[in-house]
Amino acid sequence: MTRSPLDRVPAPLLAVAAVVSVQFGAALARTHFEAVGPLGAAALRLGLAALVLLVAFRPRVRRWSRRTWLGVVLLGLALAGMNSFIYLAIDVLPLGVAVTLEFLGPLVVALVQTRRWTDAAWALLALGGVVLLGLDSSGATPVVGVLLALAAGAFWAGYIVANADLGKGDDPMARLSVSMVVAAAVVVPLGAGDATRAVVAEPRLLLVFLVVAVLTSALPYSLEMLALRRLPTRVFGVLSSLGPAVAALAGLVVLSQALGARELVALALVTAASVGVTATSGRRRGGRAAVETPPA
Repeated sequence: MTRSPLDRVPAPLLAVAAVVSVQFGAALARTHFEAVGPLGAAALRLGLAALVLLVAFRPRVRRWSRRTWLGVVLLGLALAGMNSFIYLAIDVLPLGVAVTLEFLGPLVVALVQTRRWTDAAWALLALGGVVLLGLDSSGATPVVGVLLALAAGAFWAGYIVANADLGKGDDPMARLSVSMVVAAAVVVPLGAGDATRAVVAEPRLLLVFLVVAVLTSALPYSLEMLALRRLPTRVFGVLSSLGPAVAALAGLVVLSQALGARELVALALVTAASVGVTATSGRRRGGRAAVETPPA
């Protein structure tokens, strides 16, 4: 079997690189919301990502069963929801805050799959982070943004559930590619007007969002596939839990969004809960980690 040059890179580094790619890609997309709007950005990102994945993995769908197609459609709907809602959320919230709230989705999935007294402690830790974000009398954390980020988290949880069976079959990237087409079919009509006007006025936006599509889809998915060949899924889940912290860093570096002490403490609480529940549940079950990086 042909070895990739990336096979020489330590697997944990590949997993972290995937997280960094997703969050910095989201920050890059946010810099152009004024031109395309959040739904226009989501439409461009999903549409171009679908094209990139179709070209890269060339799925063969003729022999797929009805169950496979049902799973692909459900996964596509989850992708559509999580991508559109998180883009709407980061339009009104700092990137780090939005991703922290969104991460509650996979955290809930992880908690549902565990049954120990320590699980309640992780849940309370995460709840403390959310309460901190809500205790903002200055109005810097809009309620609508919180609700949008939580909706993205709910769809992320749906993505994990829908992806559980599809990931076990042959050629999972082919199935994910078609799911991305389904997601694009849902979101592109919603943002096509804003995206078309923006691209006609500034054609270079197509290139920008092609880069976004690669950073948030093709590149991280490929890195994760390589990492999971050599990395225990429990460790992979813990590394994926760095998402909120990396999002905060991307928000600071790319968007100049400096978080206050309250937001940083909330981020730390949710991240610690995610790492904790993933590490302890994975150690007990010896199975696949419950927290997975999404195609955000």
